Amino acid sequence: MLLWLTGVLSDYFSALTVFQYLTVRGILGTLTALLISLVIGPVMIRKLSQYQIGQAIRDDGPQTHLSKAGTPTMGGALILVSIGISTLLWADLSNRYVWVTLLVTLLFGAIGWVDDYRKVVERNPRGLPARWKYFWQSLIGAAAAIVLYFSSALPQETSLYLPFLKNVSLTLGPVLFILLTYFVIVGSSNAVNLTDGLDGLAIMPTVMVAGALGIFAYVSGNVQFANYLLIPHLPGTGELIVFCGALVGAGLGFLWFNTYPAQVFMGDVGALALGAALGVVAVIVRQEIILFIMGGVFVMETVSVILQVASFRLTGRRIFRMAPLHHHFELKGWPEPRVIVRFWVITVILVLIGLSSLKLR
Repeated sequence: MLLWLTGVLSDYFSALTVFQYLTVRGILGTLTALLISLVIGPVMIRKLSQYQIGQAIRDDGPQTHLSKAGTPTMGGALILVSIGISTLLWADLSNRYVWVTLLVTLLFGAIGWVDDYRKVVERNPRGLPARWKYFWQSLIGAAAAIVLYFSSALPQETSLYLPFLKNVSLTLGPVLFILLTYFVIVGSSNAVNLTDGLDGLAIMPTVMVAGALGIFAYVSGNVQFANYLLIPHLPGTGELIVFCGALVGAGLGFLWFNTYPAQVFMGDVGALALGAALGVVAVIVRQEIILFIMGGVFVMETVSVILQVASFRLTGRRIFRMAPLHHHFELKGWPEPRVIVRFWVITVILVLIGLSSLKLR
C-alpha cells in the first residue's frame, strides 16, 4: 500500500524513492510491527483479562506453573494483527509470495483461534478435536503446496537444495514437491506449538529463525547475490524480507509482554500460525533443510514427544520425566528462566550455522 503511494508521490518528491528499496521496507516493516505490538498490547491484555480469557494449567505438570493459571492467553492475535498490518503497508501487494505466506499464516492462526476459544471461553478442555485440527492444517498446507508448484515458472523454484554443497540439488516432481511442502508447513506449525510451553521460549527462537529466513529471501531474490553465493536465484522472493521483518518486529513486541513472568500467553492462535509462517517461507526460498537446522529447538521438542509416546506405548516406560523436553529439565530442577535462556542460546548457535551455509559451499 505505502509502496504504491510513495511510488506515485516520488514523481513529485524524489526523496520518497528511498521507500522503493527492499532493505528500507524490511526495516520499516520490522519497526511498524514492533510499534503496533507495543501500542495495542496493553489494551489487548486488559480486554483478555476483562473477558476472563485465562490459561488453564495441567495438574500433572511442574508445580511452579500452577501460579500461572488465569494468565491471559490468545495473545498470538496481537502478533498476527501486527504482522498483517505491517506487511500490507510495506510489501509489494502484487507479489504472489507475499499473499501465499500471509494467507497461510492467518489461516493457521484461525485454526488456533478456534482451538483456544473452545478451551478458554467455552471451557471445553478438548478444544478443537485433534482430527479436525489436523484436517484443516492438512487442507491449508496441501493447498499452499499446490499453488506454489503450479504457479512456479523456473525449475529452481521446485528443486530441493542441499546446504554446504555446490550446485547440488534434487529435481522434485509435483508429488514429491507437494508432499515435502505439506510436511514442512504442517510439521513446523505443530513443532512451534509444542515448544510454546514456557514464558518466551517459543517466540524468541521464532524471531531469530524468521530473521535468518528474511536474509535468505533477500539474497535469493537478488541475482547478483545469488550468483555470488551459489544459491538458487528466485525472482520475487526478496519481497519476503518485509514479511519476515514484520514477524520479527511483532515477535519482539509480543516478547515485551510474554517475557518471564509472562503477562500474556501466545496460545495456539499464535504458535500454529508462526510455525506455518516459518515453514512456508523456508519452502519458498528453497531452504527446507536449513529450517530443520536453525529450528533445532523445535525439532528437539517434537522428537521428545514422539519418543515419549512411542516408548510408553511399546514398553510402558517414559524416557523423559515429562514431554515436551523443556518440562523434563524443569522437573530436574532447572529454574524456568534457565531453561528458556539456554534454549535461546542453542537457537543462536543453530541460526549462525544455518547462515554460514550461504558461503560455506
